[in-house]
Amino acid sequence: MTISVRFAPSPTGYLHVGNVRTALVNFLFTRKAGGRFLLRIDDTDTGRSRPEYVHALEEDMRWLGLIWDDYKKQSDRFDAYEMARQKLMAAGRLYPCYETPEELEMRRKMQAGRGLPPIYDRAALQLSQIQKEKYAKEGRKPHYRFLLEDKPIVWYDLIRGEVRFEGAHVSDPVLVREDGVPLYTLASVVDDTEMGITHIIRGEDHVSNTAVQMQIFTALGAVAPQFGHLALLKSSEGELSKRVGGNDIRSLRDAGIEPMAINNLLAKLGTSDPVEAFPDMQSLIEAFDIKKFGRATANYDVHELERLNGKLLHKLPFTAVKERLPFADEHFWLSVRANIKTLAEVKTWSDIVHGETGKYGNAEHTEYLAKALSLLPSGNWDETSWGIWTQSVSADTGRKGKELFLPLRLALTGLEHGPEMKFLLPLIGREKTLQRLKK
Repeated sequence: MTISVRFAPSPTGYLHVGNVRTALVNFLFTRKAGGRFLLRIDDTDTGRSRPEYVHALEEDMRWLGLIWDDYKKQSDRFDAYEMARQKLMAAGRLYPCYETPEELEMRRKMQAGRGLPPIYDRAALQLSQIQKEKYAKEGRKPHYRFLLEDKPIVWYDLIRGEVRFEGAHVSDPVLVREDGVPLYTLASVVDDTEMGITHIIRGEDHVSNTAVQMQIFTALGAVAPQFGHLALLKSSEGELSKRVGGNDIRSLRDAGIEPMAINNLLAKLGTSDPVEAFPDMQSLIEAFDIKKFGRATANYDVHELERLNGKLLHKLPFTAVKERLPFADEHFWLSVRANIKTLAEVKTWSDIVHGETGKYGNAEHTEYLAKALSLLPSGNWDETSWGIWTQSVSADTGRKGKELFLPLRLALTGLEHGPEMKFLLPLIGREKTLQRLKK
């Protein structure tokens, strides 16, 4: 059997780390097994789906390296969903309901007041033909519910182990809206069946959906795929969603986060494996094992992502970043990479090193800087020049440690931190060093 998985996002917003983690786990799972990865756009809700979000999520997935083998849009498949609706109707498993949202809410409140679970009472099954015709004359259009069988629903979950639901304790789900549009619960089953999906890995918020979909698969004469439900991610803002600022992939990319930093972190969240700065996707594929994921909530920390991003950059050769740094050469990259968290910081240091000479430092260090100026080494500078210079300054002034180094760094770069001065000094050069010390 060829393993076949799918990622089925709704194009109602930008991809965020929560659903990218789901896509990544599916991708790694099937690539480890030599299987197939399908990108399926869940755009049946034409009122909320936007073409610009479709384009954005495709672009984001390519940027992350999550390349799909096949591509489908659910909006192209309404005929298939209509055929499934008719089949379920003919089998007596799909029935029309006419309650308004207000009426349903009132019933739920009454059930809650009596201490009963908020399960649909199947009142629509008792409607006579005359009552249905009366509703039709009033302009009410039915939505359609799936009639669940009163028996246990059991499956072995790839992550949660055995999962059991009692059919009598689950509400008959709505599968088709009043406007005739099929909901995810039905469309997904039809697609998974016809597209040969063998494994469905998604968030644990879909566990109850899986319970009802197991019976829908059977009612349509199909064999259900294997399921795995990942624990959801949490951040300092709480449960992640598309609307938590800063966690969508576009924002992270704009902030200078590398795609492999995102992949490295999300591939390990929820497992016992340490997070490592792997340079490529193949390393993650080789290390992947779905059995490593636990049921505990995984904590997503954007600061951890930033630290990981720095570690990844510190290891990259110049050839990996050359096209994105047209203003830098290999020597410059090797000089600054150990002190950056994002690639954008390279431009900052390029501006400091090569830019117009600014006035840095503090007036209180004027006398000290004048002395340092007089002791500048002559000749061509290299990585030993900083050590030679500061040793001379220390011997003449008696200064050591911060008192020796910090005023010089401030005078030459305007910052108290950054790449080692032994690398920066020859890049700045003798002429600019003289100008900055004099200023």
